[in-house]
Amino acid sequence: LFNHLQDLSLSYYAQNAVGRWIARVTSDTGRVADLLTWGVVDTTWAVMNIITSVTFMAIINWKLALIVFTVIPIMLYIAVQFRKKILVEYRVSRRTNSKITGAFNENFQGVRVVKALLREDENTKEFQGLTTQMYKASYRAAWLSALFLPTVQIIAALALGVIVGYGGTQIQVGLMTIGGIQAFVSYLTFMMWPIQDLARVYAEMQHSIASAERIFRLADTPAEVHDRDDAIEAATLMGEIEFDHVDFYYEDRKPVLQDFTLKVKPGEMIALVGPTGGGKSTIVNLLCRFYEPRKGTIRINGHDYMDYKLASIHSRIGIVLQTPHLFSGSVRDNIRYGRLNATDEEIIEAAKIAGAHDFIVTLEKGYDQNVGEGGNLLSVGQKQLISLARAVLARPELFIMDEATSSVDTLTEALIQRGMEALMQGRTSFVIAHRLSTIRKADRIIVIENGRIAEQGTHAELLKLRGHYHRLYTQQFRHELEAQYGFTEALGIKELAGEPEALAAD
Repeated sequence: LFNHLQDLSLSYYAQNAVGRWIARVTSDTGRVADLLTWGVVDTTWAVMNIITSVTFMAIINWKLALIVFTVIPIMLYIAVQFRKKILVEYRVSRRTNSKITGAFNENFQGVRVVKALLREDENTKEFQGLTTQMYKASYRAAWLSALFLPTVQIIAALALGVIVGYGGTQIQVGLMTIGGIQAFVSYLTFMMWPIQDLARVYAEMQHSIASAERIFRLADTPAEVHDRDDAIEAATLMGEIEFDHVDFYYEDRKPVLQDFTLKVKPGEMIALVGPTGGGKSTIVNLLCRFYEPRKGTIRINGHDYMDYKLASIHSRIGIVLQTPHLFSGSVRDNIRYGRLNATDEEIIEAAKIAGAHDFIVTLEKGYDQNVGEGGNLLSVGQKQLISLARAVLARPELFIMDEATSSVDTLTEALIQRGMEALMQGRTSFVIAHRLSTIRKADRIIVIENGRIAEQGTHAELLKLRGHYHRLYTQQFRHELEAQYGFTEALGIKELAGEPEALAAD
């Protein structure tokens, strides 16, 4: 299951809560494992004993054996009826267990927000509601399971009573001996214990079936993005990249990209700007082949990139995200995550290029400093510099920055920009930025609105157009002036025109 989850597309993780598949990988597999570990052994032992007992009972007196055989269909019918009811309750129990795991995971991953908004009591009430729901379903299932075994025992006792009564009449007419009846009853009693074991295993099996259904549902979930049978290795991603009339939408079918066409030359730095929800992140997600176009084609080096193996694309791409993620362990381990066979010297060199070395050496244990869960022992800026060093170490052919400087201070932003410039040298790169001052050196700036290209050109060219980019840039510059100096309203500036840098000088 873990291997399968590695192969599933991002769309699966976007649509399913983390707790659901955590419960399947841990709790549900545990239920099935218990059944396979002990259930198979107990069942094998029970079946062998039943066959042996039935054989000897038939040899002793086949008429009495027929009475035993008539009881077996009655037991099977009762078992089927119990199975239906027990399985329903266990299904509810397993579904609720997934919700509990999800609530538990979300509550503690977002513990800062929970405490900041005083949501502890409310979350506890929600959690209690889920656990109560699971308790009720589990209680009903346990009650039915507990009732199943005594029912089987009562039927067995009735059968035993009939056999003893009928055997008594056979003794009176001389057709059987007391020893024969005693031997028959002994075999019948010997058979009852394995039947009871089978009944217990059968009840437990209902719980395992509910878990197995969820496991196989996950195991049978196909990866939306996968290699074709004839996929080949990509020799390089350094060539021309082309989006050819690409359409894309998520599960809600609301268009995100519409007839999107773009050609990128090798080594070109492309900046993507525009309003939130315009499709910027979708473009790079498609480029990384985390998703695939619903319509149209993306070509790399003139080939449809779906002809390439996924691993050969992913291994050549370096990504630095807006919210950096670090894994539990040391700074060194997190940087080495970019290339596991890297030497310590290469790790230090990558950190220097990314501008992370200076702050790392000030840490108590330097490169061996523990970063904490998700890197929580470091600041956002420090985590971002480490993730940039990780990308540098990976030596990517294609580099992507997804709003990597939006949550850091000005000094850290300058460090990140210097690291970006070193990493982008000679590489094709895509940069998503809301701080437009960070992309003035881009070879081409693409303004995305409503899934289409509204404008494109250099920083200077787009300012001269006085269109979408000019409006975004001047509005952002005005906000920065107001935030830093607070004088734009005092000067009566209602609308900035021309070059903001010239206005600032004035």
